[in-house]
Amino acid sequence: MQLMTRPVQATLAQSALRGLACKCPRCGEGKLYDGFITLRPTCAHCGLDYAFIDAGDGPAIFIIMISGAIVVAAALIVEVKYQPPFWLHAALWGPLILATTLLPLRAMKSLLIALQFHHKAAEGQLTFEDKPKDLS
Repeated sequence: MQLMTRPVQATLAQSALRGLACKCPRCGEGKLYDGFITLRPTCAHCGLDYAFIDAGDGPAIFIIMISGAIVVAAALIVEVKYQPPFWLHAALWGPLILATTLLPLRAMKSLLIALQFHHKAAEGQLTFEDKPKDLS
């Protein structure tokens, strides 16, 4: 007689690491992306259908906030200490903005996808329960 075993739920740390590695949130083996941030339709390793994924604007918002704090702080420090000309500011902060927004975008998107899968997050739905009965 063959025993059926349920797949073990990944811990939160394992799910986060799978996300940061841009791997499948269920098995941790298959690749999540086809392109830069284009998702594959399914996992090539375990067959998980990625249709449930809806990261929305979440990754971009986190990246914008973190990048903005880094670049603005650095620009303010450089301006106060050295007072360089404006063309130097443009030459310094343009590449830094690109580096701090584009490089972590894939990892942040896949991290949010892995956390969404781990917590079984889904779109909110209204439920219509019976109205409470009048107790008077």
